[in-house]
Amino acid sequence: MKRFAALPAWVRWPLYVIVAVLILGFAEGLDNTGRLTEMSTAQSMLRWAVPILLAGLGGLYSERAGVVNIGLEGMMIVGTWMGAWGALKFGPWWGLVAALIGGAIGGLLHALATVTFGVDHIISGVAINILAPGFTRFLSSIVEVPGWSITQSPRVPGVGSATLPVLAGGKIGGWTSPDLLGWIGSKKIFLVSDIADLAKGLVYRASWVTILALLMVPFTGWLLWRTRFGLRVRICGEYPAAGEAQGINVYKYKYVAVIISGALAGLAGAFIAGPDLSGLYLEGQTQGRGFIGLAALIFGNWRPGGVLGAAMLFGYPFGISLRDLDGSASHSLILVSTVGLALVAIQAFRKGRKADSALAVALGALSILWYLLSDSVESVWINIFPYVIVLLVLVFFAQRLRMPAADGQVYRRGEA
Repeated sequence: MKRFAALPAWVRWPLYVIVAVLILGFAEGLDNTGRLTEMSTAQSMLRWAVPILLAGLGGLYSERAGVVNIGLEGMMIVGTWMGAWGALKFGPWWGLVAALIGGAIGGLLHALATVTFGVDHIISGVAINILAPGFTRFLSSIVEVPGWSITQSPRVPGVGSATLPVLAGGKIGGWTSPDLLGWIGSKKIFLVSDIADLAKGLVYRASWVTILALLMVPFTGWLLWRTRFGLRVRICGEYPAAGEAQGINVYKYKYVAVIISGALAGLAGAFIAGPDLSGLYLEGQTQGRGFIGLAALIFGNWRPGGVLGAAMLFGYPFGISLRDLDGSASHSLILVSTVGLALVAIQAFRKGRKADSALAVALGALSILWYLLSDSVESVWINIFPYVIVLLVLVFFAQRLRMPAADGQVYRRGEA
């Protein structure tokens, strides 16, 4: 295991993916269902993951600067309204700009309360979450767009999509390129075809907003860990007094980080109101995704790559639920959960954490018993599965998680 952990990340993560797909293939084979590794499942997973990813990245910017942004949900609500209004009034791309501005204003409000006036971060965030639905309802009452009611907008246009040439059959000019992943998937080669189908789902007809969100992951990693700006933001979240001693304007960097946080949450809201998910603004349509984004941030250990992995993991069950009419795929996920708990138990036992190991064994035993005594699962299970994952991560891996040292603390200039 030590040798494996010493491998570079670009080697370890593909191996993780191969093992995960192998487990999925084994589980769906026992239930005679192919939904766990279908291309459509990967597409749905990606669509559900994008708003969680954007919200999680927004939380990353804010918390790396030391400000807890519970208000992501409210900023996302404002983004849904602004995105729909801007798209209907000026066009889809301007809708995204409007959503960014709307979310950024929410971030500015949160920064003003927490950074300048020293309001408790949780109280400020909760206040924004309470204000946002009322504010958007007020805007709906005065908006002058044909067909817009107090709680719902007309259909919202999208920015379009793109397919990666050669791998998924996209076009280069007027020439339709080969579909390499589709060809491999059609050969039904054990494991290889499953990986190809899932990979094609990620690069076939992906929204431009989806592409932008995925590009934000490496960009965020570069910006926060490879630039002077990122170093100063992280100092604000770790030891702001030291940053002040070095001449850094801590207030300024906190403000910028929280405003970026709000802008990304607003963009997430625009995606929810766009055609990839709902296709219209609908009151209450965020459904707590801002909070799930915060959970993805914790799950990902305050790292961009971790946030992406968590968003995909949370989006995967939702993607399955859309097509799992007979409950067979959800039933297979119970077996996948059992295998995951078994691996957790083994790892905990190896590290001497006997209590964690015993708990994982007990949960795994209940999981396999449920699997053996049932033939299908109600859809409610698949909808709560992401939250169960969060609880399990916090129980078994909390000792590995490290939030910024000054995260959530009220900072006053001149105070050590």
